[in-house]
Amino acid sequence: MLDPAWALTRPILWLALAALLVLLVVRTARKDRKEYQRFKRYRLTARRQEMFRKWFRDSVLTIGLVSLALLLLAWQYIAPLLHELTTWPVVRDIRGFVLHEPGVTWGIIAGLIIGFVVLTAIGVRAARKDDQIPMVGDIAAMLPRNRQELRLGALLSINAGIGEELMFRLALPAVIYGASGSAIAAVVGSVLLFGALHLYQGVIGVVSTTIVGAVMMLVYVVTGTIVVPIVLHALFDLRSLVLIPMAVHDVHRIDGVANPVTKSPGISPTKTLAKTPDADAATPPAPPA
Repeated sequence: MLDPAWALTRPILWLALAALLVLLVVRTARKDRKEYQRFKRYRLTARRQEMFRKWFRDSVLTIGLVSLALLLLAWQYIAPLLHELTTWPVVRDIRGFVLHEPGVTWGIIAGLIIGFVVLTAIGVRAARKDDQIPMVGDIAAMLPRNRQELRLGALLSINAGIGEELMFRLALPAVIYGASGSAIAAVVGSVLLFGALHLYQGVIGVVSTTIVGAVMMLVYVVTGTIVVPIVLHALFDLRSLVLIPMAVHDVHRIDGVANPVTKSPGISPTKTLAKTPDADAATPPAPPA
């Protein structure tokens, strides 16, 4: 860990931040312009599973391990940043309410959970009736289409919950705060970068994930622990990549080995997908998983 009193600490953190920005820009551009566009054309489940695994490996390397490296550099800034954020009036008021009205707080949480479950159930029922899943952003192609892909979807969801929260709610804000000395820059910068990382989902996807990032940051600051946003993030992704495909299209009943050619389910994303030629025709299929 770097000593805040050391003269080279801030220059080193600025260099680390610049390197991270380059890494994220390259990763986002590659995923947006190449991988995801190609992935949307895949029909063979073997090819889709191969890409799911690649995304998992890339995420572990570019998000998970980089987060740990940044935390080693800027760990000493996490507590001061969190302390400063808790002095902001809105955050202070929310934390005060949570601490002094635990019964009401748990009631609100229970109500939100029940409401979330009920709305999800209503949405699933409507989607099963129409055989369409309304999606926010261009993520329809990522929905698993058989039980083999379903397992990979669960793995990606849990990995995203852990890696992205460590990066964008803990490590990146600490680095920005240590380099700039500004808590506002730390919060705004990390939230905007989190949204920009989802550029492959289109404008609507960027806006929605930016809002989600802001909410997760608020949850982290109010609770004072990164565990809560990690769990919430993982559950949110599991809902999209596991629960809904199972509930609407029964993908857990489809064997990807017996049915190597996938069929895109009736999905109505907020952003309509353009019809493109089948990429499997130009790419040799990998062995079935």
